[in-house]
Amino acid sequence: MAVEMDPHAQMQAQIERDLAAWNDAQQKQSMRYRAAKEAATALQADFHLAPKHLLAIGDSWLDYPIEGNNPLSGPSDIKIQLQAICSPSPIIYSTAHRGDASTDEMSLPKQERILQLLMDKSKWPNGKPDAIIASAGGNDVAGNNFCIFLNYNDGAASGLNAQRYAGVMAIVKSSYLALFSLRDRHAPGVPIYGHCYDFPTPNGVPAPCGYGPWLKPSLDFCNWPAGPGKVIVHDALAQFKAMLDGLAADPRTNSMSCRRKGRSTTPIGRTNCIQTRRGSG
Repeated sequence: MAVEMDPHAQMQAQIERDLAAWNDAQQKQSMRYRAAKEAATALQADFHLAPKHLLAIGDSWLDYPIEGNNPLSGPSDIKIQLQAICSPSPIIYSTAHRGDASTDEMSLPKQERILQLLMDKSKWPNGKPDAIIASAGGNDVAGNNFCIFLNYNDGAASGLNAQRYAGVMAIVKSSYLALFSLRDRHAPGVPIYGHCYDFPTPNGVPAPCGYGPWLKPSLDFCNWPAGPGKVIVHDALAQFKAMLDGLAADPRTNSMSCRRKGRSTTPIGRTNCIQTRRGSG
């Protein structure tokens, strides 16, 4: 009699299948580029297709739960957008999965998955990625756990609980530092690009895919109305940005933070970033 896997094991197996399917498709496209390059060399012709090879590590920003570019919701995740706007389209191998907190992204199974990709030299024409794109921290802070970092509005308390929020920022920072350390050991010199967030209005509107809201339910639970709630969210994301910018300012990390303003992005460093539509929370 067949033994059924428990729901968690089934979910993990599906994640593995999804990542394998994405990465297999990337490797096939990479082989097409390499075949074109070999043919150009043999024919002494100019080669016009030299894509970047990237590694994506993160959450829904790199694994949005809408397939491709949905005309109703706009472009989906950053992987899809990069491949749509860049020519030639970059090859992007991935360990990203929507819903992951930073501690999930840098857990032992995920680090082993990252290493498996990094050590497969057939994936990297230059022996290692041209860059690593990372998204971490959003799921540590937002969602059902956002209430953990809020004081109850009794008329005297401030919005964010400074001690608790500093604690989660330390966890996210530790996850980034673990990523830097892993990169230094196995892909030294490869730049890492992260991102912070724009400042949403916590109005309870979910994302186009139906996920969320991530902020207003916790604000309601802790008795914070719309005006002060927006200030709380702004404060939380400003502190997140300051933490990430601090990492990017340290030359030892070889990392760059992409600053978001409204619905567009301004790069910090040498790269352009992508406009990403999200629910407001």
